[in-house]
Amino acid sequence: MGLKHKKYVYVKRNDGWYVKVRVLNIRFGKKVEQGDISNPSRYIVTGYKTKTPPLTGVVISQDALPEETRRIIETI
Repeated sequence: MGLKHKKYVYVKRNDGWYVKVRVLNIRFGKKVEQGDISNPSRYIVTGYKTKTPPLTGVVISQDALPEETRRIIETI
């Protein structure tokens, strides 16, 4: 499961797992995110769960996502 031009991010859950999420029209950089991050329809949860994300992958906190997306991530 490779990453493609920052279109995928890994979300760190509170239990230590990471979930792969596809983001639409949002690019997470090192310190700046470009786009509307509060719109839950811009996040597609792929269902891929891992303990160790790739070294080049962008990891964001679960708290940075909208509430609807957080609920979906917690069920995986």
